[in-house]
Amino acid sequence: MSLEKELQTTFKNPFQKTRLNIHFTHNFLSNNVNEMIKQYGLSASQFNVLRILRGQHPDAACIGLIKERMLDKSSDVSRIVDRLVVKKLVQRYECSLDRRQKDVIISQNGLDLLSKMDVCEKELDKQLEHLNTKELETLNSLLDKLRK
Repeated sequence: MSLEKELQTTFKNPFQKTRLNIHFTHNFLSNNVNEMIKQYGLSASQFNVLRILRGQHPDAACIGLIKERMLDKSSDVSRIVDRLVVKKLVQRYECSLDRRQKDVIISQNGLDLLSKMDVCEKELDKQLEHLNTKELETLNSLLDKLRK
């Protein structure tokens, strides 16, 4: 369905339509992610931190590195990590080189949970399967260009 029909409106110009289309699509995709992961007792930010830590595994990551890689740069990473520690999905240690810094590593429980959640990733990918590879490449290229 077109954005005009979905929002029941017309747009002042193509810039406005594009901005709103990106925002609307972001919300659409985010809502689908949230629905998928809530059954696992995670927020989107917690899921993002776990995925970052799985990518670092078996090495630890400092809070700063996690924050750099977060999709939502305004996230309070320390608080997210605290919640993941309580859930026993990550472990936090004092850095041996800098006592002010904390190292975080994903636990086996965290790795096991993400393995179960890989099904969610496949389900989310299905939302884009009506686009062919060339269209996906073009969309990614345009989105990268937009952020420059």
